[in-house]
Amino acid sequence: MIYPNHGAGSPCGADIGARLSSTIGYERKFNNFLQFKDAKSFTDFAIKTAPPVPRYYPLMKKVNAEGPKVLGSLPRVPGLSANAFKEAIEKKAGVLVDVRNMLAFGGAHIAGALNIAGTPILSIWAGWLLDPEKPILLVLEEDDDLEKILRLFVRTGFTKFAGYLIGGMKAWQAAGFALESVGQMSVHELNERKSSLQVLDVRSPGEWKKGHVPGAHHIFVPELGKRVGELDRKKPLAIYCGSGYRASIATSILKQQGFNELWNVPGSWEAWKKAELPVEGADGK
Repeated sequence: MIYPNHGAGSPCGADIGARLSSTIGYERKFNNFLQFKDAKSFTDFAIKTAPPVPRYYPLMKKVNAEGPKVLGSLPRVPGLSANAFKEAIEKKAGVLVDVRNMLAFGGAHIAGALNIAGTPILSIWAGWLLDPEKPILLVLEEDDDLEKILRLFVRTGFTKFAGYLIGGMKAWQAAGFALESVGQMSVHELNERKSSLQVLDVRSPGEWKKGHVPGAHHIFVPELGKRVGELDRKKPLAIYCGSGYRASIATSILKQQGFNELWNVPGSWEAWKKAELPVEGADGK
């Protein structure tokens, strides 16, 4: 028996399956990496199919070699009133990160916020997208979530925080401050309207090759900032990923870049497939 130490979707290896257990016999028969008779063929295949390297990996290698700083406890994060939080944003005291779920973020958020929802994979995407040397300003779902969210950030080396918004978006709204929003589009609406939209797939290259929405353009979400010039600012934009999580990250990045007419697609590729909508690419007909 084999009990894998990494799950599906992990950037730690290529094409990691969703099986929680396996056997040597099963892997020998079905694992693409075990079908080679010589080392060179295996090496060529492994290099060719390797997933993109997360930005935080070089930092993690250094930390793992030297040993991390002993924190003693979770970082202290000052709680800021809505007025103080607004001042901190204006003074650029930290990078604004909203860790609420995609629908809450889409409904109303603070201009310039990056949406990395507070699930366990926050650790990975914070590592991909943020600089650990720059302090973070946090918008939480609930104030009581602070400890849980800090643990997720600390996992990939984030220990500097400029503050969190006491009372969250309710306090911000009550103070009368400006709000921004992101539209949400179902997969059925996307299918009906896709000919009049730019459709952007922000999944990994491996996911894209296995099938995608017909006519979609592909930019892996960590590359979006550098490749934004490939998109037409004058044309409405719908963004999808595997579930909507990364698509919401992408919408927040594009909002920062001045895109306004855009939609996130909740459910994204998972919902598209279950709805049995047309597929282009390896899985297409």
